[in-house]
Amino acid sequence: MTVGAIGPPGKRVFYLQVRQDDRVVTLKLEKQQVLLLAGGLSEVLADLAAPSATPGEGELQLEEPVEEQWAVGTMQLGYDSEADRIVLVAREFRPEAEEEEPGPDDGQMRVRLTREQAAGVMEHGKRLLSRGRPPCPLCGYPLEDGHSCPKTNGHRAPAL
Repeated sequence: MTVGAIGPPGKRVFYLQVRQDDRVVTLKLEKQQVLLLAGGLSEVLADLAAPSATPGEGELQLEEPVEEQWAVGTMQLGYDSEADRIVLVAREFRPEAEEEEPGPDDGQMRVRLTREQAAGVMEHGKRLLSRGRPPCPLCGYPLEDGHSCPKTNGHRAPAL
């Protein structure tokens, strides 16, 4: 499993990609979901013995072609102590009008990760996010040309 992005900062599209044997499944994520996934993995791993090794950066790149199956709406993390696996369940984004009665065709993916895999994805996700636009020190929104900081009511650029 890995996370990745395609495109320049500010216009990147984020993905979660999983391989099982010859099958690759790619799901679309939002930047915040990558942040929450990395943070959640960090919390789960904090309660476990440190992994012996993690996958290298080259092993965590997206596999081409990147063709998303569906967009992720919700994710849940858990730990299976009997199998010593971290479990991620991702569910397809469903507009509110369609959320009333989930059916058998709803997208759901369950991934079981070793501690080593989870630590690699966590670190890779943090590196991926650090390559984006820097945040405004006042409001936290991305700094870019013409940034109108809500903390200054748009009257002046943030003082750095």
